[in-house]
Amino acid sequence: MYKLKATILKDIQILTRDKVGLIIMFAMPIILAIVITATQNSTFDLVNKNKVPLLLCNKDTGTASKQLIIAIEKIGMFEIKNVVPNHSEKQIANRMHEKDALIAIIIPQNFSTKINAKANATAAKALNNFGLDSEPTKILVDSSLQPISLLYHPVLQLSFRQSINGALQSALQMVQSKQVLKSLYFSLNEKELPDTLEKEIINNQVAINEIPISRDGSKTIPNATQHNIPAWTIFAMFFVVISLGSSVVREKLNGSFIRLKTLPTNYLVALLSKQLTYLIVTLLQAVVIFAIGMYLFPYLGLPKLNLPSDILGLFIVSFICGWCAVSFAICIGVFAQTQEQANGVGAVSIVLMAAIGGLLVPSFAMPASFQSIIKLSPLHWCLEAYYGLFLEAGKLKDIVLNILPLIGITIFIQLITLYGLKKKNLI
Repeated sequence: MYKLKATILKDIQILTRDKVGLIIMFAMPIILAIVITATQNSTFDLVNKNKVPLLLCNKDTGTASKQLIIAIEKIGMFEIKNVVPNHSEKQIANRMHEKDALIAIIIPQNFSTKINAKANATAAKALNNFGLDSEPTKILVDSSLQPISLLYHPVLQLSFRQSINGALQSALQMVQSKQVLKSLYFSLNEKELPDTLEKEIINNQVAINEIPISRDGSKTIPNATQHNIPAWTIFAMFFVVISLGSSVVREKLNGSFIRLKTLPTNYLVALLSKQLTYLIVTLLQAVVIFAIGMYLFPYLGLPKLNLPSDILGLFIVSFICGWCAVSFAICIGVFAQTQEQANGVGAVSIVLMAAIGGLLVPSFAMPASFQSIIKLSPLHWCLEAYYGLFLEAGKLKDIVLNILPLIGITIFIQLITLYGLKKKNLI
């Protein structure tokens, strides 16, 4: 026990002298957590709260185009800026390049006339099928009907464009359905559809109740902080490879291994010391980053981090994640020949495992060919365990299937490390 205590004190002294390593282990993940969370939260606000600037050029003078504009306004996600009808597509594009708006809509001429014609044709066909119109009206719909033009700035990603396109399609469908309804009512009653009945029919829609699933039955909606803090905590833990891996390489290069073999002790004691020391560091990283999410984020205008109800489960998950990160760092240090190799291979491998594991890109968004590779990344199992506690409000028993593979990967890394130590005659 005395040898282990002395070795731990030695490792703590070495750690405190490594200023760059401490900055990488603490400052970098804190900055990343703040920046990424702020960016993602701003994106959520753009979609959920703020309105997207939209240039609207209405070249039609009928009622259908006015109804379409009203329907677009009711969507609530657009800040409409009207453009004079005589503007060309190029002039509108120039305004968009000046960042006046990210999207623009051009309603073509005779839009109302064509919509009414299509509505009358649809109504007549429906009445004919029901046998209510012995002489159905022959209405020819011009096949050269120009579609509504949606111009978008190239900076908009495909998923965001699809959301905008879906919203506009809903507004357009509402206008078309209203015109068909009016035409049917007029054909049957030979009078205009009353406004009260129109509103009652159009607004009589089934509501959608969005409920996030959770294991405890709570309906708390996860925010950007709940997603990012666990992810960047894991990232911080595994980046101990920069400090710990370099420390192991330095001891190999300066002869510490050889001197330890002449002493009445085993290098496994030194390895245990490093694991305990840096395991405490990883737990301290988790405490610091969680505290920032809880206490600093609200002052920065970001959502507050809500800790899961199972604190013991949170500690155990953090402990196992830290143990895996430390084991990986020591393994890199044992097999690396120089500090540059340890730093380079360690940093690149962490970024790759983070990308594969779902920290940088959500796992469900990856192609099917990557679904099996994802499970090879220890960061994937770390993230799934944390998400089970933070996002799904689960208990320790609910995330056992995520913890067991992580423990298995950690033991496998430990065995590879022992093999490397024996092969290099270090133990």
